[in-house]
Amino acid sequence: MLWHGEETPVVDTHADSLLDALKGKRHLYEHSHEGQLDFPRMVEGGHRLQFLSCWVEPEYKPERALPRLLSFVDQFDQEVLGAGGMVVPVVDDRSLLAALSPGKIGVVMSMEGAEAVGTDPRMVRIMHRLGFRLMSLTWNERNALADGAGEDPGGGGLSVAGRRIVQEMNRVGIVLDVSHLSHAAFWDALETSERPVIASHSNCRTLADHRRNLTDAQIIALAKANGIQGLTFVRDFLGGQEDVERVVDHACLHLDLVGDDHHLGLGSDFDGVEHPVDGLEDVTRLTHLADRMSARGLADDTIRRIFGMNYVEFFTREWSRKEERDNHGY
Repeated sequence: MLWHGEETPVVDTHADSLLDALKGKRHLYEHSHEGQLDFPRMVEGGHRLQFLSCWVEPEYKPERALPRLLSFVDQFDQEVLGAGGMVVPVVDDRSLLAALSPGKIGVVMSMEGAEAVGTDPRMVRIMHRLGFRLMSLTWNERNALADGAGEDPGGGGLSVAGRRIVQEMNRVGIVLDVSHLSHAAFWDALETSERPVIASHSNCRTLADHRRNLTDAQIIALAKANGIQGLTFVRDFLGGQEDVERVVDHACLHLDLVGDDHHLGLGSDFDGVEHPVDGLEDVTRLTHLADRMSARGLADDTIRRIFGMNYVEFFTREWSRKEERDNHGY
């Protein structure tokens, strides 16, 4: 994204656009007036790296979760192939660097809810081979690994199987996403994971008292563990004024709580909402958010960190541990 005369690599850790393609509504390699994100509009907006969520709908769980997830994998491949070399599937630090090169954009497969994995750590290794690099244990419901945010108040934490799955994710290099975990499971995840985690699309509960948002204590703990909170544009998670200014409010609160600008990013949830936030109607409008942050007094360097550099540094570090993983027999 060209902003204030400098190129800023924009990274977004959550969009549901792949589901539209899987349902036959549109192709992501074609410019569309439907939805909020596709590859041509990413190029138009200067957006460089997008995590595409594979969300298995509740009607497929648990018995048909795995075949449904595999259909997402096939659709992901078809969308990348249809882009004719413009799109880089990102799986490690080298492909991330390639995606950030001129004329390219990158996409990463992420898993929103791990019902397809079940309780077998071998499935984590298989998912890594298929290209998944970010995974949440739950969506909103309870499964064999953990309780989701939909079980709060009073939801439980990680199961024994859930802890084993997290440990295997650490080992092979799949980053844990804590956005959809219950309150108790969030703390279990931070205790269990030996690698930094992210909350791919969660806002600040102080400003919007929603069970999917993070408390002040969670935000601070996430930052202390070298993790990142991804600001999301979901109206229900913003609270009050549901436009671009409210997104800036959540950014400012995070920065005040944490005390530095190294632990905040973007997790839009594009195509996961029926009514986009005013001022952020699609991926081409992200410069509007940067402009509003600047008008509220955030430094250009801070805005660039939020828009992409924090995630670029985070994932470069997490995906360059191949030698360490090889030493552990993977």
